[in-house]
Amino acid sequence: MSHAGHHLPNLGITLHGRNVTALSLLGASAPSTESSDRFKAIGPQHLDDLQRRFGLSSDMVDGMRLHAAVLPFRVNEYVIENLIDWSNIPEDPIFQLVFPQPGMLPDLTTAQLELLRSGGRASRERIELVARLRAELNPHPAGQQEHNVPMLDGQSIDGVQHKYEQTALYFPAQGQTCHAYCTYCFRWAQFIGDPDLRFAAKTPEQFVGYLHAHPEVHDVLVTGGDSMIMSTERLRSHIHALMGVETVRTFRFGTKALAYWPDRFVNDTDADDLLLMFEEIIASGRMVAVMAHFSHPRELSTPLVQEAMRRIRATGAVIYCQAPLMAHVNDDAQTWADMWRAEVSAGAVPYYMFMARDTGPQDYFEVPIPRAYEIFTEAYRTLPGLSRTVRGPVMSSGPGKVMIDGISGEPGSLIAHARFLQARDPELVGRPFGAACPDDASWLDDLTVLDGEPTDIASEIARFC
Repeated sequence: MSHAGHHLPNLGITLHGRNVTALSLLGASAPSTESSDRFKAIGPQHLDDLQRRFGLSSDMVDGMRLHAAVLPFRVNEYVIENLIDWSNIPEDPIFQLVFPQPGMLPDLTTAQLELLRSGGRASRERIELVARLRAELNPHPAGQQEHNVPMLDGQSIDGVQHKYEQTALYFPAQGQTCHAYCTYCFRWAQFIGDPDLRFAAKTPEQFVGYLHAHPEVHDVLVTGGDSMIMSTERLRSHIHALMGVETVRTFRFGTKALAYWPDRFVNDTDADDLLLMFEEIIASGRMVAVMAHFSHPRELSTPLVQEAMRRIRATGAVIYCQAPLMAHVNDDAQTWADMWRAEVSAGAVPYYMFMARDTGPQDYFEVPIPRAYEIFTEAYRTLPGLSRTVRGPVMSSGPGKVMIDGISGEPGSLIAHARFLQARDPELVGRPFGAACPDDASWLDDLTVLDGEPTDIASEIARFC
């Protein structure tokens, strides 16, 4: 942190109106100046400029515009300048991660293509086409709207999902965007401006009432979008209200900011205040977990992200790292091994390798389950013990988080050996089962639970798949 003008008498001082420890201040250095420009989003309206800067072809830019009419597109200068290898376009994995690509939308007729190319002309036909294409992409997978929205006194709670007994997801309305959008994002429906598809809580009062009525919820995940897109003042207004619920013991902050805008923790005007908020939560006897989303080891390579992670850890918060396995981005074992090692070297905890969820352009990104297990195992066996906290491959599906523990048999007659790491029905947690696994299976509904396996597992899977 930057401490010019502050004195550090003995063990504590008052800073920004709050008492904090001298140790917390001494544990962080002056901010890096590698990237101190104010955040500026780059969207579809800037594609012509990007074409000029990086020599993109007209066909490529035209394709991006078509996709951006349906799927959200956003990037920023940090990603463009620090993470993309512009000599390796379009194969570069970070370019694939943030820029729309051919094949991400279903095959379109000539007439549909012309409607999408009509740009700002918001004709009824174009609006209807875009809505229809989005609906076909399963905007809310795993029954999020149908099964995860909680009720209190007969009223649904805005901006909250409660799927697992101990954990509730909270979507502050001001945090429902990101510093850049992943092309594979399973929450893309949050970003397209349709209030019927969006989870958002304007204020925390409803959720606070729900938490008081449900003391089994010990863990709140603040998510979106990205919780770190909010100003610290705005975020604190939500968090302080939730801290009034004594039974909430852990605050998780889901974020891609470490990868896409590490300035949030280093050079942003309220970066110090954000870290002080983490310290306040921890000082109350609770845990802070920053759920970082790293998709590729290159995202961990800059001095700025290294400094951001060091500053977060200096507050006492723990950084957990997770990402999905995606074709065109990270579908090889060496990439994952390098990423997990880099995470541990930075003091973070490798947590999950997910499978591509059944939403958005899944067909473009999906990796078959047998291949996913092979990639995970090949990478995992090269790791030292401290890196083996990671679990995968995992499908975050309707009935719960299902991990593939093994694949046996021969091609054409493979068996997936799986278990529930988390489940909507707590009785299923930890329960193993076997399922027939076609060679090209890529999601839970492609598997068939074997005869003789527990009937409650088979029926729960069938209920949601």
